[in-house]
Amino acid sequence: MKTDTAREVRPGEELDLVKLADWLRSQNLPWQSLSQQQFPRGHSNLTYMIRIGDRELVLRRPPHGSKVKSAHDMVREGKILQKMHPVFPLAPKIVALCEDPEVLGAPFYLMEPIHGSILRGPAPKERPTPEQTRALSGALVRTLAALHAVDWRAAGLEGKPEGFVRRQVEGWTKRWHDAKTEEVPEADEVARWLNERIPVESGFAFIHNDYKHDNLVLSSDDPTRIVGVLDWEMATAGDPLMDLGTTIGYWVEETDPEPLKAFAFGPTFIPGSYTRAQVIEEYAKATGRDVSGMLFYSVFALFKIAVIGQQIYKRFVEGKTHDERFAALGMGVALLSRAALDAIARGSY
Repeated sequence: MKTDTAREVRPGEELDLVKLADWLRSQNLPWQSLSQQQFPRGHSNLTYMIRIGDRELVLRRPPHGSKVKSAHDMVREGKILQKMHPVFPLAPKIVALCEDPEVLGAPFYLMEPIHGSILRGPAPKERPTPEQTRALSGALVRTLAALHAVDWRAAGLEGKPEGFVRRQVEGWTKRWHDAKTEEVPEADEVARWLNERIPVESGFAFIHNDYKHDNLVLSSDDPTRIVGVLDWEMATAGDPLMDLGTTIGYWVEETDPEPLKAFAFGPTFIPGSYTRAQVIEEYAKATGRDVSGMLFYSVFALFKIAVIGQQIYKRFVEGKTHDERFAALGMGVALLSRAALDAIARGSY
């Protein structure tokens, strides 16, 4: 497997290294001989490799043109990681957090890089063996269970987990209507189904909220060992089954429709992979939680993923980003909404 490689910065997304150097110096951090590259993957926040002489740091900042502040709050994410890393070492270690938007046009943070491999897309060229894939599936679930076992209140993390599920359903329904660029009746139907079936919370935990293969860093020497968990922008206190639901929402199986498999964010249907049912069963075994109501959580996850895609697609339609990867996201919205309706119809995730 290959590691993520930073490349030349995309046009229009360059950082002002003069201002960055001035800020680093004001923080008593190394600042000379700065250079920048950009990680080309990811659909949300912008991520850069910053070299300061021989030292490497990763810089994350919001995308240009985004108005969805809650989804790109670098100050919030940075403060979460400052408290999370000591109690969950797989979370990145923050080096510095800048709350001043005048420095680079938006708040940002710098973190220590986590070296390793990331499995991206439905069929990576260099993939684990079936035995390794099965072991990784188990490690993925157990790592999520370990996160949910963190005493987040003792760590100083904050949140309002009571009423979390209702706020999420109502909030993402509003985001869907705000981000529409055309009518998608399937998405509207899923939103209605969810709003009519909001359950009480199954429990409280600090949740990642975007937990999937391409947010996990694997050991370069052992593809079954997770050494880092990235992208905590949506992390919060809430119902842990919502977190598991997100993982299930991204988990495409071999028997799923071919168009859905083409949109997969990770190799969840290569030989050796768990099925969605096995992921849920393993989580129940690791946590002792009741997972009998997972259909709701998995349908919500598909809806949320569709809305995230629509938010990004809207920026592309409005010309606020010219990243051609985003052009196909409009089709993905209808595809994910149809997958949610299919799950509802068969009564199973």
